[in-house]
Amino acid sequence: MNKIDIGNKEITITSQKEIYIYDKEANERVYNIEKDVILKVYHYNFDSNSKIVINLNHEKAEVEYHYSTINYKDNNLSITVNHNKKNTISNIYNHGVNILNNKLHFDICGVIPKNIENCICNQENQIINLTDGKSTILPKLLIDNYNVSSSHSAYIGKFKNDILFYLMSRGISYDTAIKLLVSSLLINSGNDSEELNKFKEKIENI
Repeated sequence: MNKIDIGNKEITITSQKEIYIYDKEANERVYNIEKDVILKVYHYNFDSNSKIVINLNHEKAEVEYHYSTINYKDNNLSITVNHNKKNTISNIYNHGVNILNNKLHFDICGVIPKNIENCICNQENQIINLTDGKSTILPKLLIDNYNVSSSHSAYIGKFKNDILFYLMSRGISYDTAIKLLVSSLLINSGNDSEELNKFKEKIENI
């Protein structure tokens, strides 16, 4: 797949694309995906708000969106996926780590109108609080057609003590164990991109 970089803007995707993004300031983007196009996005976010709209405008348009965020302040993620044509697919994966006693909110919405069928609309959301952060997830599926496949999941919590205990029993310090678990949650691409390397630096500084 081709690799391109984008800023805060609206773009139309007309061919297969694999996009890597690193944000550390508030960002808004709109993706318009054309016919027979698969878009993969790896979005690494550091302590900022994100607002994303994905429009599947033609048949056989498909999006796979991976969003990973490290959060210190009060921040929000909003993703809306509009299935505007039949036979479209969306798979949205959102993972966040809340560092302090702050608020991280995910608002994720998949929309399929009444006359749109044979769609797949999935979302998976997870937030880990390292301390006593106030996290919320609002997973929404606004679907008016029975002939679709859809699912959503939401998890908010901490890393399990038995996992931490196992790592520490192997001689790994608590801080290193936390960074390993954060990396396993947030790093979702084997591509050694510049954007990913910037994000890894933020994980090392947790």
